[in-house]
Parts: sequence; C-alpha cells; structure tokens
Amino acid sequence: MAHSAKPISSPVPDAWYPTLAVFMLAIGLVVTASFFIYEATSPRKYRSLAKELVTGTVASVFLGFGSLFLLLASGVYV
Repeated sequence: MAHSAKPISSPVPDAWYPTLAVFMLAIGLVVTASFFIYEATSPRKYRSLAKELVTGTVASVFLGFGSLFLLLASGVYV
C-alpha cells in the first residue's frame, strides 16, 4: 500500500516569475509613494489611522511577493 509521492511543483509557471516580479514591485512602489505623499501633505489632525494601516499593508504585501518572485526569477529558490 505504498503511495508514490508526487513532486512538489509551483502553482505559478516559472516563465511568469519575472513578469510577476516587475508588476508586483511596481505596484508596491506606487502604493508606497502614495503613502509617503499622503503623510507629507495631509495635516496631522486630518490623518486616518485606518487608511495608513491599509495602505501600509497593501504596499507591504505587494513588495513582499514582488521580492519573492524576483528571487525566484533570479534562481534563488526560497
């Protein structure tokens, strides 16, 4: 009753890694820039903590996955 093991494969094709890295890093950098612009231009008493947390989280997720796909595209398998 030995089951043959299936090799682990990525749910994303390897050819998509560079494209995903570029797009996710670009989106993450744009969201980060919008966060900094929001912080620099809005007065302190009109800032929203919820908006800051959401913007920071979205930027972090896109930059994190973009970095992951950049490493995968360059051959560093993490």
